[in-house]
Amino acid sequence: MSSAARTLVLVRLQRQVVDYALQRRSLLAEVYSGRTGVTAVCDADPYLLRAAKFHGRGSDVVCPICRKEQLTHVSWVFGEKLGALSGSARTAEELVRLAATQEEFSVHVVEVCRSCSWNHLVQSYVLGAVPAPKQPRRSRPGSRGPNRRTASE
Repeated sequence: MSSAARTLVLVRLQRQVVDYALQRRSLLAEVYSGRTGVTAVCDADPYLLRAAKFHGRGSDVVCPICRKEQLTHVSWVFGEKLGALSGSARTAEELVRLAATQEEFSVHVVEVCRSCSWNHLVQSYVLGAVPAPKQPRRSRPGSRGPNRRTASE
């Protein structure tokens, strides 16, 4: 499957999408005005930088802080049913596979600059199979059901 086809499949599977562009813009305004220091926003964890190198996908956006290189997007997966996979970085191909085989989980996309360590949450969304609705509990014989009335009613 081509990269464009994988992206289309992934976009069709996404739901409950949250975009953090306004928060990003506000933070950058704080940095550019001098109210927030560069060291406060360029604090990527070494684990995030390694994940960007091995699991990230390039973007067309140049780093807003150092302007030296294009940002890398890293997708992190979280979910109760993922077990050991929860909290790990995954490629687009792995996300498509997980969406087809796993119950509902969330994906958090972080942009990171591998030069200056700028990082920011860009987007979050939900993938995976929608969990089956829980069956209502059966009432015991003789107990009051939803349509039964007591003598006092």
